[in-house]
Amino acid sequence: MLERRAFMARGLAAVGGILGAALAGPVLAGEADAKWIMPEEGEAHAATWMAFGPSTRIWGKRLRPVVQENLAAIAKTIAAYEPVNMLVREEEHDLAARLCGASVNLIVRPIDDLWMRDTGPVFVKNKAGQLGGVGFNFNGWGGKQRHSMDAKVAAFVAEKAGARFLDTNLVLEGGGIEVDGEGTAIITESCVLNSNRNPDVSRTACEKELSRLLGLEKIIWLPGIAGMDITDGHTDFYARFAQPGVVVAGLDNDPSSFDHAVTQRHLEILRKEIDARGRRLKVVTLPGPATIREDYENKDFAAGYINFYVCNGAVIAPEFGDKGADRNTHDVLADLFPKRDIIQLNIDGVAAGGGGIHCTTQQQPR
Repeated sequence: MLERRAFMARGLAAVGGILGAALAGPVLAGEADAKWIMPEEGEAHAATWMAFGPSTRIWGKRLRPVVQENLAAIAKTIAAYEPVNMLVREEEHDLAARLCGASVNLIVRPIDDLWMRDTGPVFVKNKAGQLGGVGFNFNGWGGKQRHSMDAKVAAFVAEKAGARFLDTNLVLEGGGIEVDGEGTAIITESCVLNSNRNPDVSRTACEKELSRLLGLEKIIWLPGIAGMDITDGHTDFYARFAQPGVVVAGLDNDPSSFDHAVTQRHLEILRKEIDARGRRLKVVTLPGPATIREDYENKDFAAGYINFYVCNGAVIAPEFGDKGADRNTHDVLADLFPKRDIIQLNIDGVAAGGGGIHCTTQQQPR
């Protein structure tokens, strides 16, 4: 039961952004010999970036206020461990301030939606300690949603963070990339190699560019599944690194779900894989809930636990009202992250829109 957000019919115009272009040689800004590395999420953060962005046009009148409350709860929880910067429309500043409180830093900026994982820059560092922010040309998940303002968020956030903005012709989203910080990445083919993002880009060319931008030495490709949700199967709903060499993978035990066979196939692949340092991956499964609360249940409800967020000193994860599955998730995460607090939140509004906690956040490494 891992359904994720479907193609939201309200505003399906592709406005702004870049529809995938074939790679044509070096596209990284600045010196060609700069060695950039994307740190693993569990490394120390300088801040977390979020967006107070649900609109009535996309979310509807019923869900919008619930989602705003969910975002505020996520932000305040993270803010107890590290700084949180929240983009907010000028006309909603006072509402966001009231819900989020003084612990969250609000930054006025026009935005279309709330998915900072996908619209924000993917932060990287080099050996000199310089911070970079890769702009992956957000195009509304392949032209499925209006995104003229969100297409500019990556450059804006990079500038605010004091990061050097790095260009590329690749089109993808941060939710499609999972790294261990030591040269290994897990990426879904259904998203990154999709013709709605990167037509005519081969796997080899894609790997070369991602290796240059993110410091990758090996990419483990999962098939994912295209066309069933707006993201075309982001990695962060399937598999996450708990630490180098250790992966926690989602498992859908519902035979009627479109993700049932996919998650089984992913487990088969991951259990046979070796990372960039020659370690055979240890794979821990995290089954989704059998039941969820009825208040916001719908066909797009994202009822998976894999979309957790690792911040300084804590792991922020969802709970869905299935006491057994919620408790199992807490225990598994506590085993995987013994030095961090495990905090579970009710994010049913965000989940009803097909996303999770990880989708709403973007880490800025220290």
